Amino acid sequence: MGNKLFVGNLPFAATEETLKQHFAQVGNVTSAKIITDRNTGRSKGFGFVEMSNDEEAANAIARLNGSDFSGRNISVSEARPMQPREGGGGGGARGGRY
Repeated sequence: MGNKLFVGNLPFAATEETLKQHFAQVGNVTSAKIITDRNTGRSKGFGFVEMSNDEEAANAIARLNGSDFSGRNISVSEARPMQPREGGGGGGARGGRY
């Protein structure tokens, strides 16, 4: 088990500081990050918390998964490694003549 956790179903008003405080109830929090939309800056409703060790991470999952966080029941699980995106994206012709 790793010490990085995925936290889902966050309220949009949540801040990284309030997220860190919520997890500090069960152990030492190394970092807390809420993922935001790059265009609007609005929260996407999930984030990541890193605990200081694997034991604290397991304790956080056991105690905080399904817990109330500002009126929403959050989901807490071990973070999985990011998968490479498929389909590319970059330039290329978009139809029409060139």
